Amino acid sequence: MSFSGFPDEAFMFYEGLEADNSKIYWTRHKARYEEAVRAPMAALGEELEAEFGPVHLFRPYRDVRFARDKSPYKTHQGAFAATGEATGYYVQLDAAGLYAGAGTYSVQGERLARYREAVDEEITGVPLARIVGEIRAAGHTIEGDRLKTRPRGFPEDHPRLELLRHRSLYAGRRFEPEPWVHTPEVVERVRAVWRDLAPLVEWLTAHVPGD
Repeated sequence: MSFSGFPDEAFMFYEGLEADNSKIYWTRHKARYEEAVRAPMAALGEELEAEFGPVHLFRPYRDVRFARDKSPYKTHQGAFAATGEATGYYVQLDAAGLYAGAGTYSVQGERLARYREAVDEEITGVPLARIVGEIRAAGHTIEGDRLKTRPRGFPEDHPRLELLRHRSLYAGRRFEPEPWVHTPEVVERVRAVWRDLAPLVEWLTAHVPGD
């Protein structure tokens, strides 16, 4: 199917799921999820695939094995175009609207060491700082898990200390469910955000590869 927008039923589905995250609700409204959420998200991914690569939809079920919150279903639908380990382009639909972002959502072990080394080095760290500054100037929010203190082994006056604190680094923009979300304009909105964030994704893919 071609993408024509997300219908009101998509947002209504997640409003209901937030109020009643149960198998009974899910079973009763599964057809709405498939038709109003999953199918349009898959169509959106197909529209973006030529430029950003295959876009895969996340499963709607939560992994509750080690979680205190045993709610069985995610209250959002995400989709991801991977460029590397835990790195790529992301779009999400939930009751509050639409989110488009990109970056890396998890940097651990050897990847974290490589990330900090690349941030520390002038030849690679300075370009990243510039990229992050340009992304902020374009109106996107820089996000990610980060240490409250400085990483061990780096001076307190390091010029890129804030970047060194990151254990994940991504950026994005949230859109409220305005009338255009019901139209094909969503494709251009998400594409524009992803293009703005492409330099960050390219830097992370190049300098923080998988183990």
